[in-house]
Amino acid sequence: QVQLVESGGGSVQSGGSLRLSCAASGYTAVRAWFRQAPGKEREAVAVIYRGGGITSCADSVKGRFTISQDNAKNTVYLQMNNLKPEDSAIYYCAADLYDGRWCAGPYTYWGQGTQVTVSS
Repeated sequence: QVQLVESGGGSVQSGGSLRLSCAASGYTAVRAWFRQAPGKEREAVAVIYRGGGITSCADSVKGRFTISQDNAKNTVYLQMNNLKPEDSAIYYCAADLYDGRWCAGPYTYWGQGTQVTVSS
């Protein structure tokens, strides 16, 4: 059983930045960031593989969000720049032991989520 703990959420003004972190309690082959806004379906944001490969999933964040990892710390990050009100959502980290997961998953392990609120 792998536990994922997200951190770094908060409230910022439009144009601001936040960096989310996802720490894992054990080995994962792939990790992803998802987000879900009230009344909307959960949306995949980006995927990163332990070997370093990255898949971008959401066109709306390209050029603004960057996924990265520190394998020594077993932590994945989501750097979010130029935030917009429409980025407001609960952001979830997901992971799997099978590296064949892409944007749609499915992912076995999920974190509890961290709230991001962007005001205009």
